[in-house]
Amino acid sequence: MENSKNLRKWLDDMNLDHPLVIAGPCSAETEEQVLKIAHELKDTDVNYFRAGIWKPRTRPGGFEGVGALGLKWLQKVREETGLKTATEVANKDHVKLALEYDVDLLWIGARSTVSPFIIQEIADELKGTDKIVLIKNPVNPDLALWLGAVERLYNAGIKNLGVIHRGFSTYEKTKYRNIPEWQLAIELQQRFPDLPIINDPSHITGKRDMVHEVCQTALDLNFDGLMIETHHDPENAWSDAPQQVTPASLIKMMKDLKVRKQNDPEQAFNNEIGTLRSQIDVIDEQLLESLGKRMKISDAIGQLKEAHNVSVLQSSRWNEILGRMILEGEKRGLSEEFVLKLFKAIHQESINHQEKIVNH
Repeated sequence: MENSKNLRKWLDDMNLDHPLVIAGPCSAETEEQVLKIAHELKDTDVNYFRAGIWKPRTRPGGFEGVGALGLKWLQKVREETGLKTATEVANKDHVKLALEYDVDLLWIGARSTVSPFIIQEIADELKGTDKIVLIKNPVNPDLALWLGAVERLYNAGIKNLGVIHRGFSTYEKTKYRNIPEWQLAIELQQRFPDLPIINDPSHITGKRDMVHEVCQTALDLNFDGLMIETHHDPENAWSDAPQQVTPASLIKMMKDLKVRKQNDPEQAFNNEIGTLRSQIDVIDEQLLESLGKRMKISDAIGQLKEAHNVSVLQSSRWNEILGRMILEGEKRGLSEEFVLKLFKAIHQESINHQEKIVNH
Protein backbone atom coordinates (compact mmCIF):
# COMPACT_ATOMS: atom_id res chain seq x y z
CA MET A 1 0.00 0.00 0.00
CA GLU A 2 2.04 2.88 -1.30
CA ASN A 3 1.39 6.45 -0.10
CA SER A 4 -0.68 5.11 2.77
CA LYS A 5 0.28 7.77 5.31
CA ASN A 6 -3.33 8.91 5.54
CA LEU A 7 -4.53 5.54 6.86
CA ARG A 8 -4.11 6.80 10.42
CA LYS A 9 -5.66 10.19 9.70
CA TRP A 10 -9.16 9.24 10.87
CA LEU A 11 -7.76 8.18 14.21
CA ASP A 12 -5.54 11.25 14.54
CA ASP A 13 -8.50 13.51 13.71
CA MET A 14 -10.33 12.18 16.77
CA ASN A 15 -7.57 13.72 18.93
CA LEU A 16 -8.11 11.18 21.72
CA ASP A 17 -6.27 11.30 25.03
CA HIS A 18 -6.79 7.55 25.49
CA PRO A 19 -6.88 4.47 23.24
CA LEU A 20 -9.90 4.15 20.97
CA VAL A 21 -12.65 2.14 22.66
CA ILE A 22 -15.40 0.28 20.79
CA ALA A 23 -17.89 -1.37 23.14
CA GLY A 24 -21.35 -2.84 23.20
CA PRO A 25 -23.13 -6.20 23.08
CA CYS A 26 -22.06 -9.12 20.94
CA SER A 27 -25.60 -9.11 19.53
CA ALA A 28 -28.37 -6.56 19.37
CA GLU A 29 -31.20 -8.52 21.01
CA THR A 30 -33.99 -6.03 21.64
CA GLU A 31 -34.37 -2.28 21.30
CA GLU A 32 -34.62 -1.98 25.09
CA GLN A 33 -31.40 -3.96 25.61
CA VAL A 34 -29.44 -1.94 23.04
CA LEU A 35 -30.53 1.43 24.44
CA LYS A 36 -29.97 0.40 28.06
CA ILE A 37 -26.37 -0.60 27.39
CA ALA A 38 -25.74 2.48 25.27
CA HIS A 39 -26.99 4.82 27.98
CA GLU A 40 -24.73 3.09 30.54
CA LEU A 41 -21.76 3.65 28.21
CA LYS A 42 -22.62 7.28 27.53
CA ASP A 43 -20.17 9.84 28.95
CA THR A 44 -17.42 7.21 29.37
CA ASP A 45 -14.24 6.54 27.38
CA VAL A 46 -16.27 4.60 24.81
CA ASN A 47 -16.00 6.18 21.34
CA TYR A 48 -18.12 3.78 19.30
CA PHE A 49 -21.11 1.69 20.32
CA ARG A 50 -20.93 -1.74 18.68
CA ALA A 51 -23.67 -4.31 18.24
CA GLY A 52 -23.90 -7.35 15.99
CA ILE A 53 -26.93 -7.11 13.71
CA TRP A 54 -26.15 -10.10 11.53
CA LYS A 55 -24.47 -12.95 13.43
CA PRO A 56 -22.68 -15.56 11.33
CA ARG A 57 -22.82 -18.74 13.43
CA THR A 58 -20.58 -21.75 13.00
CA ARG A 59 -23.58 -24.08 12.88
CA PRO A 60 -27.24 -23.41 11.98
CA GLY A 61 -29.93 -23.24 14.63
CA GLY A 62 -28.40 -20.61 16.88
CA PHE A 63 -29.37 -16.95 17.15
CA GLU A 64 -28.25 -15.32 13.89
CA GLY A 65 -29.11 -11.72 14.68
CA VAL A 66 -32.16 -9.50 14.37
CA GLY A 67 -31.14 -8.26 10.92
CA ALA A 68 -31.94 -4.84 9.46
CA LEU A 69 -34.36 -4.06 12.30
CA GLY A 70 -31.36 -3.55 14.56
CA LEU A 71 -30.04 -0.75 12.35
CA LYS A 72 -32.97 1.41 13.49
CA TRP A 73 -31.94 0.74 17.08
CA LEU A 74 -28.41 1.92 16.31
CA GLN A 75 -29.87 5.13 14.89
CA LYS A 76 -31.69 5.66 18.19
CA VAL A 77 -28.45 5.03 20.09
CA ARG A 78 -26.77 7.89 18.23
CA GLU A 79 -29.81 10.18 18.61
CA GLU A 80 -30.24 9.57 22.35
CA THR A 81 -26.61 9.22 23.52
CA GLY A 82 -24.44 10.91 20.90
CA LEU A 83 -22.32 7.75 20.61
CA LYS A 84 -21.10 6.84 17.16
CA THR A 85 -22.21 3.40 15.97
CA ALA A 86 -20.50 0.29 14.62
CA THR A 87 -21.58 -3.08 13.27
CA GLU A 88 -20.23 -6.06 11.32
CA VAL A 89 -20.94 -6.50 7.62
CA ALA A 90 -20.46 -9.91 6.03
CA ASN A 91 -21.58 -9.30 2.45
CA LYS A 92 -22.48 -6.54 0.00
CA ASP A 93 -26.16 -6.52 1.04
CA HIS A 94 -25.17 -5.82 4.64
CA VAL A 95 -22.95 -2.98 3.43
CA LYS A 96 -25.74 -1.41 1.41
CA LEU A 97 -28.12 -1.43 4.39
CA ALA A 98 -25.51 -0.20 6.87
CA LEU A 99 -24.70 2.74 4.59
CA GLU A 100 -28.40 3.54 4.16
CA TYR A 101 -28.75 3.76 7.95
CA ASP A 102 -25.53 5.79 8.20
CA VAL A 103 -23.64 3.48 10.56
CA ASP A 104 -20.38 5.27 11.42
CA LEU A 105 -17.97 2.33 11.49
CA LEU A 106 -18.14 -1.03 9.74
CA TRP A 107 -16.02 -4.05 10.45
CA ILE A 108 -15.48 -7.20 8.43
CA GLY A 109 -15.41 -10.43 10.43
CA ALA A 110 -12.83 -13.21 10.46
CA ARG A 111 -15.02 -15.57 8.46
CA SER A 112 -15.38 -13.00 5.67
CA THR A 113 -11.69 -12.10 5.60
CA VAL A 114 -10.79 -15.66 4.59
CA SER A 115 -12.55 -15.21 1.23
CA PRO A 116 -11.04 -12.81 -1.33
CA PHE A 117 -14.30 -13.11 -3.30
CA ILE A 118 -16.39 -11.82 -0.40
CA ILE A 119 -13.84 -9.10 0.40
CA GLN A 120 -13.86 -7.91 -3.21
CA GLU A 121 -17.67 -7.73 -3.27
CA ILE A 122 -17.65 -5.73 -0.02
CA ALA A 123 -14.92 -3.44 -1.37
CA ASP A 124 -16.90 -2.79 -4.56
CA GLU A 125 -20.01 -1.91 -2.55
CA LEU A 126 -18.01 0.40 -0.26
CA LYS A 127 -16.09 2.03 -3.11
CA GLY A 128 -15.34 5.67 -2.37
CA THR A 129 -17.01 5.76 1.05
CA ASP A 130 -15.52 7.88 3.81
CA LYS A 131 -16.78 5.46 6.48
CA ILE A 132 -14.25 3.83 8.78
CA VAL A 133 -13.74 0.20 7.83
CA LEU A 134 -11.90 -2.25 10.09
CA ILE A 135 -10.84 -5.72 8.98
CA LYS A 136 -10.54 -8.60 11.43
CA ASN A 137 -7.76 -11.09 10.94
CA PRO A 138 -8.76 -14.30 9.13
CA VAL A 139 -9.67 -17.34 11.18
CA ASN A 140 -6.28 -18.95 10.50
CA PRO A 141 -2.90 -17.25 11.13
CA ASP A 142 -2.32 -16.05 7.56
CA LEU A 143 -0.78 -12.57 7.44
CA ALA A 144 -0.84 -12.41 3.63
CA LEU A 145 -4.60 -13.10 3.56
CA TRP A 146 -5.19 -10.38 6.17
CA LEU A 147 -3.13 -7.82 4.28
CA GLY A 148 -4.72 -8.86 1.00
CA ALA A 149 -8.11 -7.85 2.39
CA VAL A 150 -6.72 -4.47 3.44
CA GLU A 151 -5.21 -3.94 0.00
CA ARG A 152 -8.49 -4.77 -1.78
CA LEU A 153 -10.33 -2.16 0.27
CA TYR A 154 -7.54 0.39 -0.10
CA ASN A 155 -7.54 -0.12 -3.88
CA ALA A 156 -11.29 0.58 -3.86
CA GLY A 157 -10.55 4.08 -2.62
CA ILE A 158 -11.39 3.43 1.03
CA LYS A 159 -8.80 5.37 3.00
CA ASN A 160 -10.22 5.23 6.54
CA LEU A 161 -8.94 1.73 7.14
CA GLY A 162 -7.73 -0.22 10.14
CA VAL A 163 -7.49 -3.81 11.34
CA ILE A 164 -8.80 -5.79 14.30
CA HIS A 165 -6.71 -8.49 15.93
CA ARG A 166 -9.14 -11.09 17.34
CA GLY A 167 -6.87 -14.12 17.61
CA PHE A 168 -6.75 -17.32 15.56
CA SER A 169 -8.60 -20.62 15.72
CA THR A 170 -6.72 -23.74 16.77
CA TYR A 171 -7.55 -27.38 17.36
CA GLU A 172 -5.25 -27.38 20.35
CA LYS A 173 -6.68 -26.84 23.79
CA THR A 174 -5.29 -23.61 25.24
CA LYS A 175 -6.39 -21.05 27.79
CA TYR A 176 -7.60 -18.85 24.93
CA ARG A 177 -10.70 -19.18 22.79
CA ASN A 178 -8.59 -17.94 19.88
CA ILE A 179 -4.82 -17.91 20.37
CA PRO A 180 -3.45 -14.37 20.01
CA GLU A 181 -0.34 -15.19 17.94
CA TRP A 182 0.96 -11.77 18.95
CA GLN A 183 3.96 -12.06 16.64
CA LEU A 184 1.69 -11.73 13.57
CA ALA A 185 0.18 -8.51 14.88
CA ILE A 186 3.68 -7.25 15.72
CA GLU A 187 4.90 -8.03 12.19
CA LEU A 188 1.90 -6.22 10.72
CA GLN A 189 2.65 -3.16 12.88
CA GLN A 190 6.28 -3.16 11.80
CA ARG A 191 5.46 -3.48 8.11
CA PHE A 192 2.60 -0.97 8.09
CA PRO A 193 3.06 1.45 11.03
CA ASP A 194 0.39 3.81 9.65
CA LEU A 195 -2.32 1.13 9.72
CA PRO A 196 -4.33 1.48 12.97
CA ILE A 197 -4.66 -1.81 14.85
CA ILE A 198 -7.43 -2.55 17.35
CA ASN A 199 -7.42 -5.50 19.74
CA ASP A 200 -10.50 -7.65 20.37
CA PRO A 201 -9.80 -9.29 23.75
CA SER A 202 -13.32 -10.72 23.98
CA HIS A 203 -12.82 -13.13 21.09
CA ILE A 204 -9.22 -13.90 22.01
CA THR A 205 -10.11 -14.95 25.55
CA GLY A 206 -13.67 -16.21 25.43
CA LYS A 207 -13.69 -15.50 29.18
CA ARG A 208 -14.53 -12.19 30.80
CA ASP A 209 -12.02 -12.66 33.63
CA MET A 210 -9.14 -12.71 31.11
CA VAL A 211 -10.16 -9.61 29.15
CA HIS A 212 -8.20 -7.14 31.30
CA GLU A 213 -4.98 -9.16 30.96
CA VAL A 214 -5.17 -9.27 27.16
CA CYS A 215 -6.13 -5.58 26.98
CA GLN A 216 -3.02 -4.68 28.94
CA THR A 217 -0.79 -6.78 26.67
CA ALA A 218 -2.29 -5.07 23.61
CA LEU A 219 -1.67 -1.61 25.07
CA ASP A 220 1.88 -2.61 26.03
CA LEU A 221 2.39 -3.55 22.38
CA ASN A 222 1.17 -0.09 21.28
CA PHE A 223 -2.19 -1.14 19.86
CA ASP A 224 -4.37 1.85 18.99
CA GLY A 225 -7.56 0.70 20.64
CA LEU A 226 -9.80 -2.01 22.03
CA MET A 227 -13.08 -3.62 20.99
CA ILE A 228 -14.74 -5.09 24.09
CA GLU A 229 -18.09 -6.88 24.15
CA THR A 230 -20.25 -5.33 26.85
CA HIS A 231 -23.71 -6.39 28.08
CA HIS A 232 -25.83 -5.21 31.00
CA ASP A 233 -26.74 -8.86 31.81
CA PRO A 234 -23.95 -10.95 30.26
CA GLU A 235 -24.97 -14.22 31.90
CA ASN A 236 -28.21 -14.12 29.91
CA ALA A 237 -26.83 -12.77 26.64
CA TRP A 238 -28.16 -14.46 23.51
CA SER A 239 -24.66 -15.05 22.11
CA ASP A 240 -21.10 -15.32 23.51
CA ALA A 241 -22.28 -14.84 27.09
CA PRO A 242 -19.03 -15.98 28.82
CA GLN A 243 -16.85 -13.30 27.21
CA GLN A 244 -19.00 -10.20 27.74
CA VAL A 245 -18.38 -7.77 30.59
CA THR A 246 -20.81 -5.38 32.26
CA PRO A 247 -20.63 -1.63 31.59
CA ALA A 248 -19.49 -1.12 35.21
CA SER A 249 -16.67 -3.64 34.72
CA LEU A 250 -15.65 -1.96 31.50
CA ILE A 251 -15.51 1.47 33.13
CA LYS A 252 -13.36 0.13 35.96
CA MET A 253 -11.11 -1.67 33.50
CA MET A 254 -10.52 1.52 31.54
CA LYS A 255 -9.40 3.21 34.75
CA ASP A 256 -7.13 0.33 35.79
CA LEU A 257 -5.38 -0.21 32.46
CA LYS A 258 -1.95 1.39 32.18
CA VAL A 259 -1.52 3.57 29.11
CA ARG A 260 1.89 4.98 28.32
CA LYS A 261 2.41 8.72 27.84
CA GLN A 262 3.32 9.89 24.35
CA ASN A 263 4.56 13.47 24.82
CA ASP A 264 7.27 13.35 27.51
CA PRO A 265 10.67 13.37 25.68
CA GLU A 266 12.30 11.35 28.45
CA GLN A 267 9.34 9.00 28.37
CA ALA A 268 10.02 8.21 24.70
CA PHE A 269 12.85 5.86 25.67
CA ASN A 270 10.70 4.12 28.28
CA ASN A 271 7.88 3.78 25.76
CA GLU A 272 10.11 2.21 23.15
CA ILE A 273 11.93 -0.14 25.50
CA GLY A 274 8.62 -1.11 27.11
CA THR A 275 7.21 -2.04 23.71
CA LEU A 276 10.30 -4.07 22.82
CA ARG A 277 10.24 -5.85 26.16
CA SER A 278 6.57 -6.67 25.69
CA GLN A 279 7.42 -8.20 22.34
CA ILE A 280 10.14 -10.29 24.01
CA ASP A 281 7.65 -11.41 26.68
CA VAL A 282 5.29 -12.61 23.97
CA ILE A 283 8.04 -14.52 22.16
CA ASP A 284 9.32 -16.03 25.43
CA GLU A 285 5.84 -17.35 26.18
CA GLN A 286 5.67 -18.84 22.69
CA LEU A 287 9.12 -20.45 23.19
CA LEU A 288 7.92 -22.18 26.35
CA GLU A 289 4.72 -23.29 24.63
CA SER A 290 6.75 -24.74 21.73
CA LEU A 291 9.15 -26.49 24.12
CA GLY A 292 6.19 -27.97 25.98
CA LYS A 293 4.84 -29.34 22.69
CA ARG A 294 8.29 -30.75 21.85
CA MET A 295 8.45 -32.60 25.16
CA LYS A 296 5.03 -34.16 24.53
CA ILE A 297 6.39 -35.52 21.26
CA SER A 298 9.44 -36.80 23.16
CA ASP A 299 7.06 -38.57 25.53
CA ALA A 300 5.39 -40.24 22.55
CA ILE A 301 8.80 -41.32 21.23
CA GLY A 302 9.66 -42.68 24.68
CA GLN A 303 6.47 -44.75 24.72
CA LEU A 304 7.27 -46.12 21.26
CA LYS A 305 10.83 -47.01 22.28
CA GLU A 306 9.58 -48.70 25.44
CA ALA A 307 7.07 -50.76 23.47
CA HIS A 308 9.78 -51.94 21.05
CA ASN A 309 12.56 -52.27 23.65
CA VAL A 310 14.75 -49.63 21.96
CA SER A 311 17.38 -47.63 23.87
CA VAL A 312 16.63 -44.04 24.83
CA LEU A 313 19.84 -42.48 23.48
CA GLN A 314 20.19 -42.49 19.70
CA SER A 315 23.60 -40.87 19.08
CA SER A 316 23.37 -40.70 15.30
CA ARG A 317 19.99 -38.94 15.47
CA TRP A 318 21.29 -36.51 18.09
CA ASN A 319 24.38 -35.62 16.02
CA GLU A 320 22.18 -35.08 12.98
CA ILE A 321 19.92 -32.67 14.89
CA LEU A 322 22.84 -30.79 16.38
CA GLY A 323 24.62 -30.29 13.06
CA ARG A 324 21.45 -29.07 11.37
CA MET A 325 20.57 -26.67 14.18
CA ILE A 326 24.07 -25.15 14.20
CA LEU A 327 23.71 -24.35 10.49
CA GLU A 328 20.17 -22.98 10.97
CA GLY A 329 21.39 -20.91 13.91
CA GLU A 330 24.15 -19.35 11.83
CA LYS A 331 21.57 -18.22 9.27
CA ARG A 332 19.76 -16.42 12.08
CA GLY A 333 22.82 -14.76 13.59
CA LEU A 334 23.14 -17.20 16.52
CA SER A 335 26.57 -18.34 17.63
CA GLU A 336 27.54 -22.02 17.55
CA GLU A 337 28.29 -21.91 21.28
CA PHE A 338 24.80 -20.66 22.08
CA VAL A 339 23.08 -23.22 19.82
CA LEU A 340 25.12 -26.03 21.37
CA LYS A 341 24.22 -25.01 24.93
CA LEU A 342 20.56 -24.54 24.04
CA PHE A 343 20.05 -27.84 22.26
CA LYS A 344 22.13 -29.82 24.73
CA ALA A 345 19.74 -28.59 27.44
CA ILE A 346 16.71 -29.44 25.29
CA HIS A 347 18.15 -32.84 24.45
CA GLN A 348 18.84 -33.62 28.11
CA GLU A 349 15.28 -32.71 29.06
CA SER A 350 13.98 -34.98 26.26
CA ILE A 351 16.14 -37.85 27.56
CA ASN A 352 14.83 -37.25 31.10
CA HIS A 353 11.24 -37.47 29.83
CA GLN A 354 11.91 -40.67 27.89
CA GLU A 355 13.81 -42.34 30.73
CA LYS A 356 10.87 -41.78 33.07
CA ILE A 357 8.64 -43.58 30.59
CA VAL A 358 11.04 -46.44 29.82
CA ASN A 359 11.90 -46.99 33.50
CA HIS A 360 8.42 -46.50 34.91
